[in-house]
Amino acid sequence: MEKKDYKKIVDKYKAKETRVQNALVAFLIGGFIGIIAEFLIQIYSYYFNISTQDASVFMIVTLIFVATLCTALGFFDKWVNFARCGLIIPITGFAHSMMSAGMEYKKEGPVYGIGSNIFKLAGSVILYGVVSAWIFGMIRFLLFGGV
Repeated sequence: MEKKDYKKIVDKYKAKETRVQNALVAFLIGGFIGIIAEFLIQIYSYYFNISTQDASVFMIVTLIFVATLCTALGFFDKWVNFARCGLIIPITGFAHSMMSAGMEYKKEGPVYGIGSNIFKLAGSVILYGVVSAWIFGMIRFLLFGGV
């Protein structure tokens, strides 16, 4: 088979990516999660009579709990198929990556399975998050004199 013919066949059956639609859905879903997060902060600060800074910690824990529960029940992957980065970028995506890795290696035991594999994807996120924060912190320090 010629390369041109092969390329035509591949192009014919390749999934069409709709970037604008994906970006709009991710923006709306991510915004909706932001609205839910703000609602939780207001609820926690009102009912527990605490500062919004302390209520934000409760909000993060709640979002992590809901994401891990939905991952364990098998809902989260289906929602990510629809919402794309709207669910993956916030803290819910980080919780999902850790929970799914832990569930995948559960049968190998708590040490060799869960313990050694739970940070498979999340470890690289932590690594590059820390490295980029250090780089940007150094840039800020050099430009603005440590302010």
